[in-house]
Amino acid sequence: MWPYYPDLLATPVPRYTSYPTAAEFGGGVDGGDMASALERVSGDVSLYVHIPFCEQICWYCGCNTTKSNRLDRLTSYLDALHREIALVGARLPSGARVRHMAFGGGSPNAISPTDFVRLMLSLTQAFALDRPTISIEIDPRSMSAGWAQALSGVGVQRASLGVQTFDPRLQQAIGREQPDHLIADCTALLREAGVTSLNFDLMYGLPGQTLTTLEETLDRAGELGADRIALFGYAHVPQMMPRQKRIDASALPNQATRFAMARRGHERLVDGGYVPVGFDHFALPGDPLAQAVLSGKLHRNFQGFTDDAAPVLIGLGASAISCFPHLIAQNEKNTGRYRMMLSQDRLTAVHGVRRSAEDRLRGAIIEGLLCQGKAPVAVALLNDLRERLQPFADRGLIGFADGVLSIQPFGLPYARAIAACFDPYRTVSQRKFSSAV
Repeated sequence: MWPYYPDLLATPVPRYTSYPTAAEFGGGVDGGDMASALERVSGDVSLYVHIPFCEQICWYCGCNTTKSNRLDRLTSYLDALHREIALVGARLPSGARVRHMAFGGGSPNAISPTDFVRLMLSLTQAFALDRPTISIEIDPRSMSAGWAQALSGVGVQRASLGVQTFDPRLQQAIGREQPDHLIADCTALLREAGVTSLNFDLMYGLPGQTLTTLEETLDRAGELGADRIALFGYAHVPQMMPRQKRIDASALPNQATRFAMARRGHERLVDGGYVPVGFDHFALPGDPLAQAVLSGKLHRNFQGFTDDAAPVLIGLGASAISCFPHLIAQNEKNTGRYRMMLSQDRLTAVHGVRRSAEDRLRGAIIEGLLCQGKAPVAVALLNDLRERLQPFADRGLIGFADGVLSIQPFGLPYARAIAACFDPYRTVSQRKFSSAV
């Protein structure tokens, strides 16, 4: 049973899909830095391809995406993306091998299946692919038999569905209406296409949501055979995401209820046979993500928890982020400027952060705490942070022995807050993050 300590959850913290986080990105990184980083790559590489379009825009969404209602805008973006793929591929040394590929957005299936296959052909021509694991995000509302055929043809093994909730009333409250049968049909098509690892993105903390409606959604996800479930707390930040102003903030559950939802979700899924993965993911025992947990090989990157151990992630598309050992670089977010830069054969990185030796040390600790629940920490650093860590130690949520700081099993909901103790940027940043639970 998770104990509830509201004072330890009062400060919003990052999700730590990178370190330093996006809040620390600045304008001191450009295409030249990206080119130099690419030319130094060797060994395993992962690719992320960003499609910033959706057929319908959901009110809760914080992604960089827009409606795919103009064919000319889609066509010009894809033309630019093909050009970027060629430019980036030409910079990589021959020793670099792509082992993982992920398509996200937005909704990749906002483009046509034919356009998706063409993207795969460009990637195959530009990069040395070494039997990569291919994953894709799918909007069930725009899934089709044609898309299933395309996914099967290129060998996509993993897919993630934006489900959020099965409750029709809650779907209406967040602008994401999709009947149960539509999700079931999409699931069947993906299985027929050869998808062996299927993830459902679900949410708690929605307006008007109760423990009962959350349980019903979790149970239905299990009935449909989800291999993985990501259970996220809804972050209501309309000052940063104006589309969220359409959501009734007065109906949002309070912090205590959110915590109860996270706790109930964890219990329900574990009782249902899922292995907990970090603080908000779950996977069936046979899934590669669960196996990564059990073998101590779980990692974290911009796609969240992953079994992908590649030290380099290359982002392609507007706003996509690339991560190298010494550099994090983000592409231009504005699709118009992104297309203009590529029309001039320029790499589109416009900001990011250089990772110092101290950043890499702190990042490894944060990743260890979030992925394995423990990390080696030098005594000197632990002493420096004693004041920040003491509230968690006083509640018995953490322990330190033989040079390793460990989060106790009942301290799991505080993992992000504990990790944030090792983030010196949080003492000066005024950026608003999401609640830790």
